[in-house]
Amino acid sequence: MPLASPLMGKKKKPFLGMPAPLGYVPGLGRGATGFTTRSDIGPARDANDPVDDRHAPPGKRTVGDQMKKNQDDDDEDLNDTNYDEFNGYAGSLFSSGPYEKDDEEADAIYAALDKRMDERRKERRELREKEEIEKYRMERPKIQQQFSDLKRKLAEVSEEEWLSIPEVGDARNKRQRNPRYEKLTPVPDSFFSKHLQSGENHTSVDPLQGLGGLNTPYPGSMTPGLMTPGTGELDMRKIGQARNTLMDMRLSQVSDSVSGQTVVDPKGYLTDLNSMIPTYGGDISDIKKARLLLKSVRETNPHHPPAWIASARLEEVTGKLQVARNLIMKGTEMCPKSEDVWLEAARLQPGDTAKAVVAQAVRHLPQSVRIYIRAAELETDVRAKKRVLRKALENVSKSVRLWKTAVELEEPEDARIMLSRAVECCPTSVELWLALARLETYENARRVLNKARENIPTDRHIWITAAKLEEANGNTQMVEKIIDRAITSLRANGVEINREQWIQDAEECDKASSVATCQAVIRAVIGIGIEEEDRKHTWMEDAESCVAHGALECARAIYAHALQVFPSKKSVWLRAAYFEKNHGTRESLEALLQRAVAHCPKAEVLWLMGAKSKWLAEDVPAARSILALAFQANPNSEEIWLAAVKLESENNEYERARRLLAKARSSAPTARVFMKSVKLEWVLGNIEAAQELCTEALKHYEDFPKLWMMRGQIEEQCENMDKAREAYNQGLKKCPHSVPLWLLLSHLEERVGQLTRARAILEKARLKNPQTAELWLESVRLEYRAGLKNIANTLMAKALQECPNSGVYPVAEAVFLEARPQRKTKSVDALKKCEHDPHVLLAVAKLFWSERKITKSREWFLRTVKIEPDLGDAWAFFYKFELQHGTEEQQEEVRKRCENAEPHHGELWCAESKHVLNWQKKTGEILAQVASKIKNTF
Repeated sequence: MPLASPLMGKKKKPFLGMPAPLGYVPGLGRGATGFTTRSDIGPARDANDPVDDRHAPPGKRTVGDQMKKNQDDDDEDLNDTNYDEFNGYAGSLFSSGPYEKDDEEADAIYAALDKRMDERRKERRELREKEEIEKYRMERPKIQQQFSDLKRKLAEVSEEEWLSIPEVGDARNKRQRNPRYEKLTPVPDSFFSKHLQSGENHTSVDPLQGLGGLNTPYPGSMTPGLMTPGTGELDMRKIGQARNTLMDMRLSQVSDSVSGQTVVDPKGYLTDLNSMIPTYGGDISDIKKARLLLKSVRETNPHHPPAWIASARLEEVTGKLQVARNLIMKGTEMCPKSEDVWLEAARLQPGDTAKAVVAQAVRHLPQSVRIYIRAAELETDVRAKKRVLRKALENVSKSVRLWKTAVELEEPEDARIMLSRAVECCPTSVELWLALARLETYENARRVLNKARENIPTDRHIWITAAKLEEANGNTQMVEKIIDRAITSLRANGVEINREQWIQDAEECDKASSVATCQAVIRAVIGIGIEEEDRKHTWMEDAESCVAHGALECARAIYAHALQVFPSKKSVWLRAAYFEKNHGTRESLEALLQRAVAHCPKAEVLWLMGAKSKWLAEDVPAARSILALAFQANPNSEEIWLAAVKLESENNEYERARRLLAKARSSAPTARVFMKSVKLEWVLGNIEAAQELCTEALKHYEDFPKLWMMRGQIEEQCENMDKAREAYNQGLKKCPHSVPLWLLLSHLEERVGQLTRARAILEKARLKNPQTAELWLESVRLEYRAGLKNIANTLMAKALQECPNSGVYPVAEAVFLEARPQRKTKSVDALKKCEHDPHVLLAVAKLFWSERKITKSREWFLRTVKIEPDLGDAWAFFYKFELQHGTEEQQEEVRKRCENAEPHHGELWCAESKHVLNWQKKTGEILAQVASKIKNTF
């Protein structure tokens, strides 16, 4: 035993009975890691499980809420807003760390110090707080303290006095105690109709009519409320009168009659109501927001003028004009140097007040031009305006606007004196110099313009005005020199010569009838800045632009310059000739054409234009001489031969025409010459000679379809149907692609009653000539004329599939084959496929015409003839339309435009113009004839 005890004492460690240190993990030195079991931390719980406390507040009833709250409590607010330079952060920076024994000791020491310090100051603090409370109670006693003396006196009240105190009740009347909404019932129309019949005025509604007027008080009659008894219909005029009567009754009830005088004016009542209605139609909340925002802007920056202006305009829009005036006047006090604020104030104020505002503005802003102009506008008397403007010019003598406004009010002599002073004060104002020059005499104007050039050497308008001045006084030779000198001077002063601007100035000179100046400007600048190869193209575009702007002399000058540069260009001569034909005189056209044929003798069209001009002027010998000269320059020219023949035949010189055609057939035997020969004999009634010439021509030109057509038509005229059919068939063998030949043969068969053969011919023609619009159209019309509308519609559908982009079908028939409701849709489809096709436009115009939409129809007719002036049918329909719906001036205008256009195409037009009986008729006669045959079947 004595040996065992020392051994046991040696094996026992000194720390075995002691608690482990904080954070100790067994075996950490050997690489072990600490772990925690469920027994250490308790059972696992879901975040949605309820806590053990049954009476927990709403935000702490689940485990998740508790954990979230603890986590929020642990997070410290370390924002800059929670930091103080002296005390540091309001919370503890180390609250999330472990709370150890030394922390506990430190907290105990600090708590003891705080308690000691608090005990030293406790008495003084409590005394001070007591004094403050007593002082507060003296100033603001409680209601209980105020009535304390009355409460003490209640002890003296006897029981009888107490019982005699009345009960507290509602002193309001019954209507105020039990408010009921007013019920408004609209008066039925039967009430008005009944009492208007009887001529009585009532202020109450009949109880029998409480069901909306279904029962009327008339015995033995039951009429609907919307009908007047006896007539069966409602008289709306009388109902309006009845409502006026009711309004008068209400106004009478509202008015307070005191000794015969009414407080309310019934006539001005509605006017006052209108003045009370706000003009702004927006949302009220938007106005409130805007008003609040603008108030914030004014308070934040009271010296910001737009804030005051916007606030005033907001109130003005909402109908509060006086508030707007008060605001803007406050703005003038805060922003006395703002020009816009003063002008807005003057605008909002009435007449005399506005003058006072402007006078005040002038004192604050004596250099403001706009305020002086406003002051002058407010004056109604011209003398007062002049006085204001002269006062303004004393303060602001450099303002061009003030000078111009003042000069406009003066008489010419006074204006000249003022302008002479104005150019001294504003020597760089071109407008003032030019205005002074216009008022001066010729010599003085020259001096003024010379001074203006010295002061403003870089402005072109002074030079152009000088040129116009010389032209107006007859010195046209000086105009060219002045313009040339202007170009040189401006270039020397570093001014770039802008060609477009100078051409615009020339157009203005043209409109001001300064022709010489206009032409001089054009000649001076027309070639500036253009490449040599682009000159012709650019000049032609410039001329067309001038014509479009109405500057004809500018265009004439451009053409003249182009002809000098390009004297041998036929296209330039033609453009110039067409310009003179459309906008010039006959003499100017003939003079131009004489020069043209001298430079371009091989241009047949120029010779023909000259001859036609002479012929239209009824100078036939001159036309013959021109054509003779043309023969010399262009021997064996088909065009000139035929023009000579036409000249002789139109003037009834048939023998001369025959001789000319015989010479032409020998020297220039072309197909057209033979055709004209046959045509001449045919129209003159020499059928045998025509047939012989036709047979001879077909020997030379059997592939010319017009000869076969003429042969067949001559036989048809002679009622030789078999020979006509034979001529057409022979022609189709030689010319199978001639659509008119197929159509003539089809018409022949239809005329003789062979409908089946005509249909077969058209089908064969469509096989030979696929996608030919005219053949499909004739097939549709053939079936339509035969009364087979279903077959016609089927064929039209096929035609539209095969020729979708041909304007003839959608226009001529497809639109008007449909029923009226579908026509508009069909026309829209046609316009989408063929937007610029004249037949489509013509169909749309006819569609509007059929719907009696006169203005739209006229617009579409104008569009049609503008796109295709050579379509005679369009002119005929247009003329027929104006005959029915237009004035005489409009009819005459259409006729003249048609004569100038000289149309040659169109189905109806060609049927009349090429008829042998109408061969000598003019364009106007043919127009009237075609229009007379048009029937409004659409």
